[in-house]
Amino acid sequence: MGKTIQDPIAGHAISRRDFLWITSMTAAGVMIGCATNPVTGKSQLMLVSKDEELQIDQQYRPHQFSTDYGVIQDSALNNYINRTGKKIAAKTHRSDMPYNFNGVNATYVNAYAFPGGSIACTRGILLSLDNEAELAALLGHELGHVNARHTAHQMSKGMVVQTLVGGLAALAGTQSSGLGELASALGMVGAGALLASYSRDNERQADELGMRYMVQAGYDPKGMIGLMDMLNSLSKSSPSAIELMFSTHPMSSERYKTAVDRLGAKYKNTNKNRFYRERYKDYTARLRSKRKAVEAIQKGEKEMAGKKYGTAETYFKSALKQSPGDYVGLLMMSKCQLMQEKYTAAREYAEKAKTVYPQEAQANHVCGFAKIKQKKYESAYEDFNRYEQKLPGNPNTTFFKGYALEGMQRKKEAAEEYYKYLKVVNQGDKAKHAYQRLVEWGYIEG
Repeated sequence: MGKTIQDPIAGHAISRRDFLWITSMTAAGVMIGCATNPVTGKSQLMLVSKDEELQIDQQYRPHQFSTDYGVIQDSALNNYINRTGKKIAAKTHRSDMPYNFNGVNATYVNAYAFPGGSIACTRGILLSLDNEAELAALLGHELGHVNARHTAHQMSKGMVVQTLVGGLAALAGTQSSGLGELASALGMVGAGALLASYSRDNERQADELGMRYMVQAGYDPKGMIGLMDMLNSLSKSSPSAIELMFSTHPMSSERYKTAVDRLGAKYKNTNKNRFYRERYKDYTARLRSKRKAVEAIQKGEKEMAGKKYGTAETYFKSALKQSPGDYVGLLMMSKCQLMQEKYTAAREYAEKAKTVYPQEAQANHVCGFAKIKQKKYESAYEDFNRYEQKLPGNPNTTFFKGYALEGMQRKKEAAEEYYKYLKVVNQGDKAKHAYQRLVEWGYIEG
């Protein structure tokens, strides 16, 4: 007789074959189709509808923003970024999209767009810009990706390939170099995951569209040249800080030359367009006052990626001395303590992070993980539960809730969480642990 598995939620047995099917099933019914590109007017392979772009955006954006330590708490700066972006978005080919523009707390240098129109730029890149025209170039470039539907097109190509081999289509992405192990252990999504890695052709088209959109919105197109100059300079002086951006947005001297040529050929008569440098400096004044702290965090992250935790801790201490309430500094220090197995200190830094940014979810997850390591299972469960309330949809949280419940000897409830986890994830150490517990506790019967 084949093995059966007792569903701890429904309370009845299902066959092992059905269980394996449930835990590995993927969306079916993908149909090959084409759509007219809103920028070129030409037909192209497109399996992702506008509604699906919006759904992907709504599903994954909150998790990426939390991975990047949440939206910056400076509401005046964030509103300024959003106003600037929407001013440019009104000039685009898809001006009807529900665009939103945010600064996020991460210190690495990057900007990214989700296919439904959510666009973010990190504190690292905001500190590197000199004026509003450069910000407009940055946001215009990301708007170019959304309008040309680059992510949706790449996903469509991926769907065809994956459907043919029977696999699961997924958003392309990269992980922050050297920190993937830590992100995996914590059950967090690595920075840059779920974001498209663009081709050079995509980048050229986004450059062209970005310059067109920013000029139409009244900005000096030399802002695009300034942006590229800055990125090229950073790639030489601080390569680790810009590594992720260059992996998703490949830069080249050819792109810079093309932008300069385009400026001379198409935008010679834009002398009345503006840079708005003073306005940019006014709105970023509070952020720039934290520049040394942000730079110390950047250096600490680099050392963390190289597993030099003692040196990293020194940088994070320096950052927190200059900016004691910096959410990223507190959480990076907590993670650094975790990697050194200093669980009490890790919990204390995460607890403080919870107080300085109570709306943001990541601190709850990190704090819960530290408590798991201390075998403070009841308190850990509360943290993971709060995380899930703030940011639902991370299957790893379900696993850790199960693990905490197991530690409290609440086996039936733990089994329910493990079963829910295995319906989403069926590979890796966590899945193995969850499955073994279901076997040991009698939910698999001979």
